[in-house]
Amino acid sequence: MSLDLIGLLPSFGNFFYTIAAFVVVLSIIVAVHEYGHYIVGRWSGIHADVFSIGFGPVLASGTDKRGTVWQIAAIPLGGYVKFAGDSSAASSKDAEGMSQMSDAERRRTMHGAPLWARSATVAAGPMFNFIFAFFVFAGLLMYEGVAVDEPVVGEITPLPAQPFELASGDRILAVEGIETETLGDFLRSAEDLPAQAVLRYTVEREGRVIDVTGPHPQPPLAGSVAIQSAAREARMVPGDVITAINGTEIATFRELRELVAESGGGPLELRVWRDGRELDLTLVPRSTDLPLPGGGFETRFLIGLTSGAVFEYGTRSPGLVEASGIAAAQIWQVIRTSLEGLYYMIVGQISTCNLSSPIGIAEASVAKAGDGLIEFVWFIAILSVAIGLLNLFPIPPLDGGHLVFHAYEAVMRRPAGDKAMQILITIGLALVLTLFAFALFNDLTC
Repeated sequence: MSLDLIGLLPSFGNFFYTIAAFVVVLSIIVAVHEYGHYIVGRWSGIHADVFSIGFGPVLASGTDKRGTVWQIAAIPLGGYVKFAGDSSAASSKDAEGMSQMSDAERRRTMHGAPLWARSATVAAGPMFNFIFAFFVFAGLLMYEGVAVDEPVVGEITPLPAQPFELASGDRILAVEGIETETLGDFLRSAEDLPAQAVLRYTVEREGRVIDVTGPHPQPPLAGSVAIQSAAREARMVPGDVITAINGTEIATFRELRELVAESGGGPLELRVWRDGRELDLTLVPRSTDLPLPGGGFETRFLIGLTSGAVFEYGTRSPGLVEASGIAAAQIWQVIRTSLEGLYYMIVGQISTCNLSSPIGIAEASVAKAGDGLIEFVWFIAILSVAIGLLNLFPIPPLDGGHLVFHAYEAVMRRPAGDKAMQILITIGLALVLTLFAFALFNDLTC
């Protein structure tokens, strides 16, 4: 029995690591979202009774000078701000309590404040998720830099065919006679080059033009390993080089893509080169719905690898305006892809397995945590956009549902009846819980 327990220790370690990563990710996003509600509500003259990260039994709490209780609760699946006049965390109206308030006291409640104040407070949660993601994206871009469009060789990635004569600092003029004025030219040349591990490069080195040997611009090198993918499940890591598939030797990433596509989802026997040693791995490509650049989705069999760079590219630090533009484009990409994915799931053009529950988020969180701090923080920002978007859906008790009530009030010049709102909130809550259960079923069965 003792040996069995010892054998289980690694599993328990992974379990707790997964839970910890999930709690960190969700707590950051929830804190940003709820702080948006809180601070805009405060600026609008609405008092917050409770600011909670998590639900259920309170683990720790404190009260600030404004009378707001700040607390951490035991169930880390969200959070809430309970404003004055609310009867619950879902912002249901405490009609009896408000009937005993003075006009000044009612003005400090969510339900007694002017429409503009209530709408701004509700919308602030999702908006803060977007703002948070914007600053994370822009900050990381300015910290890490963006690639310079010059084919100048940095540190060369370890590959099985080394050593090459290509050296750090070389400016690539041509590969096998194909001119490469820019880094983009160099990368695009991969489609027209022979499927060989070693090619002839023409480079400029210390003022001289010489021919040297170098790697294929796109070898079967893993640049990143997608979460919840066949490659991740097989424990592949960035830097792995696939040298053969089902006994067929390959030298380019293009060959890797073609053989995976031709597999039809059948098992693949991979020979993988990692840090000078060879490994034999077996994995089964997964049917994956990929967003297309022009919109829509394409379903393909994939193993979850992106092509790695054969050498480090030169980088430059973008200015504030450029970084802001890229960050805004990244947010829009997440929003567009999420909405398109939801639409195509509803009409049945892509699998509903693309919908994930907290289990899927937890698995993704621990995977990204293992990829390094930069990848982890970038993932948090992407998830912040997705959760901000989700909360804008016009479903009570989500923020979007409350904004629909406010729009009704603005048009009809009177708020919706309390009984009607309670019924709609109950229906909306049932819909949200059903969607949650469906996503949970997906994560357990897909």
